[in-house]
Amino acid sequence: MTPTDLRHSGTHLIADLHGIAREKLCDGAALDRLMRQAAESAGATIVYSHFHAFGAGQGVTGVVLLAESHISIHTWPEIGFAALDIFMCGNAQPQRALALIEAALTPASSAVQELPRGYSAASPHLRVSSI
Repeated sequence: MTPTDLRHSGTHLIADLHGIAREKLCDGAALDRLMRQAAESAGATIVYSHFHAFGAGQGVTGVVLLAESHISIHTWPEIGFAALDIFMCGNAQPQRALALIEAALTPASSAVQELPRGYSAASPHLRVSSI
């Protein structure tokens, strides 16, 4: 089997964003707008979003449900950190969503993992197990 025989259902980005200004990580409504803009920039279809702020000056947790999957964010303003999870399938482009979010939050550094999800062909590089 060659790499061209492999097809995956979607791309999952896991991003740790460090060194973000505190005020950018405390506003649930602003983060909701940003995540929705990111979804739209990626060509995804928004189904619903919900964001919860833990109090004045504290972190936010939120999710945007997409027809193509989801975007979620969890923030720790006290250390300037945001954990971001972007999973999209179909023709949506999660890298575009991440680029927009990074441009808005302006982290000093970021670490991103990109995981192809849902292979449709068996691969010698994948271990399949049943539970």
